[in-house]
Amino acid sequence: MNTTMDELPLANIEQWETRAVLKKTAVAHRYLAELKGVAESIPNEAILINTLTLQEAKHSSEIENIITTHDELFKAELLTETALNPATKEVQDYAIALRQGFTLVRDSKIIRLSDILAIQQTLERNKAGLRKLPGTELKNAQTAEIIYTPPQHPQDIERLMDNLVQYINDDQICSADPLVKMAIIHHQFESIHPFYDGNGRTGRIINMLYLVAQALLDLPVLYLSRYLIENKADYYQHLQAVRDTGEWEPWLLYMLEGIAETARATIEMIKSIKVLMRDFKKKIRNELPKIYRQELLNNLFNHPYTKIEFMMNDLNVTRLTAAKYLDQLVEIGLLHKEKIGRSNYYINQQLVYLLIERNER
Repeated sequence: MNTTMDELPLANIEQWETRAVLKKTAVAHRYLAELKGVAESIPNEAILINTLTLQEAKHSSEIENIITTHDELFKAELLTETALNPATKEVQDYAIALRQGFTLVRDSKIIRLSDILAIQQTLERNKAGLRKLPGTELKNAQTAEIIYTPPQHPQDIERLMDNLVQYINDDQICSADPLVKMAIIHHQFESIHPFYDGNGRTGRIINMLYLVAQALLDLPVLYLSRYLIENKADYYQHLQAVRDTGEWEPWLLYMLEGIAETARATIEMIKSIKVLMRDFKKKIRNELPKIYRQELLNNLFNHPYTKIEFMMNDLNVTRLTAAKYLDQLVEIGLLHKEKIGRSNYYINQQLVYLLIERNER
């Protein structure tokens, strides 16, 4: 089977930016701009990074049939010294890789090959790097039929990845709209399939980092994985159709619709988090005015499941004071107290419900 691949750009800009694509691009930009503004209105960026990255990690991993629950994920943040089930650990690694990638890209505004390698290394917990051995084939899970054979030779993989990184960072190579380019970058990365494992999850992290690098978002809060799960068959169909026919428009429209739909849903979620934070702030100020601090409120929304040690670190208070604060918050109904082994943990049930309910609509 022919496994040769072309370097980017693969087409003239007019072949990508059809009338339908440009119309959909304008809609996606409008919602992205609104999302950027709404995200900036949350007083502590860690609240969105910590809570939403876990949601993306969960959904992105589900695409690869790595399944865990919200409860297991939130508990994993508490039980750092306890052995986790493999699926939960993999999802947690995804969230860590996403945050690390964001830290690397937010200041430099570029995505280097070393950044991509570091993301995949965190995901897979190995240093295998780019594929060096032939034999990788993408097959239909039901029929075992070979659907696509990516490049096999190490020199080709290295050449194509160098080209892709240059395309990502040098806007002179292609003047297409950044959202169109993001969809092209994702297709090219998945078609190169540069790693033995973790290609899908690495590719989805690159999507978010590219939006940050292009200053379309300040925080990595546009998580497409839920959209891809809900439209999984279309995702793989459109991905392969470009390889088979060279027809880009359906793939670009699919991805642009995903950006717009996901941005709308994320705007709603962030607005709901803001309202809930305001309600918590009002209740604490009215009923526990002596303990109210912005750091306290941030703690309750940084950690859907919190514990005494988190409160001690975030507020710089003693263990006794942290325990007292948490118990008082339980008494006025803002937290729910549970026990794991000999330790207590405290659940912001309203926030957990909001996150789960929004993600299961």
